[in-house]
Amino acid sequence: MRHIIASGELTPGQQFPSEAQLCDRLQVSRGSLREAVRMLGALGVIESRHGSGTYVSALGPENIIGALALTVDLMPLEGLIDMFESRRVLESHVTSQAAAQMTDAVALELGAILDELEQTTDLETASDLDAQFHNGISLLAQNETIAVLLRVFRSRSRSYQLFDLPAGPEIKAQSDVSHREILNALIARDPATAATAASAHVLQTERWAREHRPTARPRPLTTS
Repeated sequence: MRHIIASGELTPGQQFPSEAQLCDRLQVSRGSLREAVRMLGALGVIESRHGSGTYVSALGPENIIGALALTVDLMPLEGLIDMFESRRVLESHVTSQAAAQMTDAVALELGAILDELEQTTDLETASDLDAQFHNGISLLAQNETIAVLLRVFRSRSRSYQLFDLPAGPEIKAQSDVSHREILNALIARDPATAATAASAHVLQTERWAREHRPTARPRPLTTS
């Protein structure tokens, strides 16, 4: 079924042949076919519509790359630390691109987020605002694929909170400063300085994770 999509035989939004036709073509039982449908559905590749059939999904980054969260969220601390290297490269790139696309309106939005982040003492609020700031930069860079991938990376990072460690207040204060450095470079429309500031920020977070070894904490359950 993956090959049927990957080969271009079926494109986003198109309907698969009937279950009987697929079983005959693939030489599998109905049970095996339905299990494959469930697996591909969980990965955001296909969708089943009650009373209508099975269709190829939109295959957008949110569907495909977003599904990585199912496995990335299982990653232990050592894997997360290794992942920071990839995140550092991507954050640097999108921040550089965002500097070239910066507008006064976005500068005000990002500045308001940092104002609130610097003032809050609530750890969950701080984590949410931190994610909003970085996601706003990713969206400004206008590369949806990288933006979604970075959201997946950040989602797992948030399970290992640094702000609630004994050194948390100092860590947050330094993090707030580096956020401002990123924003100042964006406002200056300086891609090189913005990229350097973003890379330094992620590298510092990686160093904190290596030094303090935070433990994973459960995230609030959602119905989404």
